[in-house]
Parts: sequence; structure tokens; C-alpha cells
Amino acid sequence: MKIEQIYTGCLAQGAYYIESNGEVAIIDPLREVQPYIEKAQEDNAKIKYIFETHFHADFVSGHVTLAKETGAKIIYGPNANTSFEAIIAKDGQEFKLGDITIIALHTPGHTMESTTYLLRDINGKDHAIFSGDTLFLGDVGRPDLAQKAAHLTQEELAETLYDSLRTKIMPLADDVIVYPAHGAGSACGKNMMKETVDTLGNQKKMNYALRSDMTKEEFVKEVTDGLLPPPLYFPLNVKMNKEGYTDIGDVLERGTKPLSPKEFENLANETGAIVLDVRHQNEYVKGHIPRSIFIGIDGGFAPWVGALIADVQQPILLVTPEGRVEETITRLSRVGFDHTLGYLEGGFEAWKASGATYDTITSISASEFKNRMENQELPVFDVRKESEFVAEHIDNAHNSPLDFINDYLAHFPENQPFYVHCAGGYRSVIAASIIKSRGIHNLIDVAGGFKDIKEVGIKTTEYVCPSTLK
Repeated sequence: MKIEQIYTGCLAQGAYYIESNGEVAIIDPLREVQPYIEKAQEDNAKIKYIFETHFHADFVSGHVTLAKETGAKIIYGPNANTSFEAIIAKDGQEFKLGDITIIALHTPGHTMESTTYLLRDINGKDHAIFSGDTLFLGDVGRPDLAQKAAHLTQEELAETLYDSLRTKIMPLADDVIVYPAHGAGSACGKNMMKETVDTLGNQKKMNYALRSDMTKEEFVKEVTDGLLPPPLYFPLNVKMNKEGYTDIGDVLERGTKPLSPKEFENLANETGAIVLDVRHQNEYVKGHIPRSIFIGIDGGFAPWVGALIADVQQPILLVTPEGRVEETITRLSRVGFDHTLGYLEGGFEAWKASGATYDTITSISASEFKNRMENQELPVFDVRKESEFVAEHIDNAHNSPLDFINDYLAHFPENQPFYVHCAGGYRSVIAASIIKSRGIHNLIDVAGGFKDIKEVGIKTTEYVCPSTLK
């Protein structure tokens, strides 16, 4: 038996490859399925099953394409309703895979079709669970995403999740291995550990939601407390996962069309496409196409695209580093953005060489920022998450989290300079690009963000837990 976790850091997502005696199961595959096919070929094995733990909201699964390519059967848990052929498993239904058995344990709460898959080894011993978004390491799945579809409140879904955990998962042995669908950084939970594999016994000790003395009322309160609104693209990804989607090969063929600067400009004007610049932030601030949006490919690229570009149907034109066009289109497609129309051949240097106008962002070091703040007091906008801001921030700074930057546009001064910073410099340039695209150009980016700001000794306010106050 072989179990391999295939972890994608950008999405904080774990897919799983399981092989036993020449038969393979894939759990929660990503949209680009060729790596799974190649692994099976290397093992001289056949992909038999594609198990889906639920209808994913934060990425588009590869289940439809993988089934088409391999003939494998797609399996969902009870209550799932799809527009394509799938086996809708009963609670407790068993599936043989070589010498092992995979059992569907219906664990509703995150969504009503959420299902945990229990793997029993050749000796019939419970070996591992693939818990999807029901159980994370250090947390459980948020219970607010399926309210509309389930006709339940988030509190009622949380109550359902409490029952699922205590009747289906917690009775399992402590040595059972937990393989979740997500880790730290995913918007599907709020307190996930950085580790991606653990034992159930350790989770019973470490995970607040698995406390043995926890009442249902306490669970509901703790699980629902502090939930931020989900990213806007989540419902659109659920829809694609239920109904199917365009083959990724077709998406790549359309998106990898090279365009000259003139063709690029004309197509942007004709289609209303967003110009998405995915180079490094240091390159973007030095020069970029006017009104283009920066979201760097080397940061949390796909989730930020999903959070900040509300419509997955939005046409996109790309400015990329050399040789990274296909990677960019693939990563966009993971979160359902399939409408890339082409890319700027020769990159931004070709745009400059053509004589076309370009824009820049004023960016200063933390040291220069400190000098300026000592001589004059200008507005400072911190675009980190609220939790980061509360923990520590510059005195008198305003918190305008990047996730909801469009809600804060009216807060930015239009007639005087102001500063923007994040933790390390990536998010502040994303924010700056969005602010400038709305016609506000008097901003100054603080390169290096809060990390460098602290190092140069700018005065900050640190959160003090009330219990430590005298």
C-alpha cells in the first residue's frame, strides 16, 4: 500500500494518491490531472476511483477531467447532486481498492454532503482517515458556506458538524492517521496548524473542537466566532464542481496566445479584460501598464485572484515573467478563472520598447518612511488582516485589510499623500495597484512592510491580553 500526500502550498490544499495491488484512488484531485496519471503509470497501476470529500469552494477539482481520461468512477457522499455521472455513496458503503478497503463515513456540517473516507489496511485495521474539510489539524471546517444550499443557519450546520465529529471520527482509535484537505493559510478554516499530517490521538489533545468535555453549545459558539466573510469566488467554484467545466487543455490553448503590445492594447479595449501583472512586486513598482492589477505569481497567487477579482467569467490578459505563462494560466484555472485571452509577448520590456505609456508606484524604504514620519504626520494604511493589525501596528495607522480593499476605497485621501504597507511588501503592492486603477495616485508604498518597519524602530502599539493586565 502506498499513500502520498500531494500538497499545493498556494492553495494550502492536500490531494491524495493511494495505490494498492495495482489499483489507485485519488482523493480531492487538483484540476491539472496529468501528474496523477503519470504516477499511476509509473506504478503500473490503474486509477479506479476518484473520491471527493465534498463540493469544494476554494478550488476547482480535477474529478471530471480525470474520470474522462482514465474511466475512473467519481464518488461523492450522501446528499450530493451532480450534473455528471457519479456514485453517490451511502453512509458506511465500502469500496475495495486492491488489498485495502475505503469506507465512506458521512460527516455533514461543513457541507451536507461532506464525507470522511476511512482506509482499512489488508488486515482490516483502521489505518487513516481522509477528512476533507470536516476535520483539519487544529481546527474544523467553517459551517457557514453551505447555509443557502442546505436551508440551514450556520449555527444549525455547526450543530450537525458537532454530531458528525463525535459519532463518526472521535470514536476511532488514537493511532489513526488524519489526512485533511487543507492546512494553514486556507480560508476554509481559521486556526489550522502548519503541519499537514497528524494522528487522531494528538488532535484529540490539541484541537479545541475535539475536547471531550465540550458541550454542543460551546462548540457552536467557538466554531462560529470570528468567521470572516468567505471570498466571493467560493460559490462559483462550488457550481463548477457540481456541474462540470471546460477541459484545462482548452483553457491553456486559448490563454497561451502571444500578443504584440498593439494587439494586447486593442484586445484589452475591445473586451474590457483586466490586465493582470504577475511579476515580482519590485518589478511592478518600477513600471507597469496603466490600470493593470498586480498579483505576483510567487505569492499566494490563486487565492488572492479569487478574493479580489469577483467574477470568474472576467476576461484576463497577462503580463508574466519569461517562461511562466502556462504556469500562470494553470494556477488561475485552479480557482475557476478560465477566460485568459492571451499574454504580452516579450513581457513588460516589449511594452516599454514599443513606446507605449506606463506607470510607476512610489516606493520607499522603512528607514526613509521613519524619517518622513518624524517630520510630518501623514495617513498610514495597514492592509494586513485584522488579526495581524490587532496584534501590533503603527500608532494611529488605519486598518484596511486587502481581502476587502474595495470596501475601503472611499477612505483613501485623494488630495494628499498617504502610505500603504503590509507585512513584507507583497500585499501592499497588490493594494496599491487596485487603488491606482481606481484613479487614486497619491499613495506611497513602504517596501519591506511591517517587518522592516519594526526593525528600524518606528513606534508601534502591541496588543496586551486583558488577563495579563494588573
